[in-house]
Amino acid sequence: MENLQPTREAALALLQKYNENDALIKHALAVEAVMLHFARILGEEDPEKWRVIGLVHDLDYEKFPEQHCHKTGEILKQESWPEDYIRAVQSHGWKICTDVEPQERMEKVLYTIDELTGLITATVLLRPSRSILDLNTKSVLKKWKQKGFAAGVNREIIEEGAQMLGMDLGEVIGETIKGMQAAADALGLRGNL
Repeated sequence: MENLQPTREAALALLQKYNENDALIKHALAVEAVMLHFARILGEEDPEKWRVIGLVHDLDYEKFPEQHCHKTGEILKQESWPEDYIRAVQSHGWKICTDVEPQERMEKVLYTIDELTGLITATVLLRPSRSILDLNTKSVLKKWKQKGFAAGVNREIIEEGAQMLGMDLGEVIGETIKGMQAAADALGLRGNL
């Protein structure tokens, strides 16, 4: 695969090779969908690259949580993935488990929306409809303010990422919801609508 762009099929195969946990796979699918959505709304030339990076961003998390981001880098190097893909994946762990600061817009989006997809999923699962299709930004912002809700979600990272992108927090949340809505069935978030 040297110098060739990794395909979604290759990314999905790697994800499934290193992950069996349904929640982690659904998280990867959520991040993939949101990355694809952002690539499209930002007019990026290569939305496939964005989605593939979203799909493999947590490749190592199930089997190597103590080496998160670093082990993914090793795995992708062994698979001859391009350096910019590896760097993008590692940058989402900035200030948490790596010192790779997000520089490219794609890296900033990944850094911002990774945690946010978790908060949105948690919000959906508490709704009567259990559906992302009728979720709005206001509902997520209401839960955002409840520090005990989805306490594991690092809100500071999301805020910092939104600032890096020059976007309002509400706008980032709204676009993240739209990205996830496009994958509602794969994420198990169609609910009872």
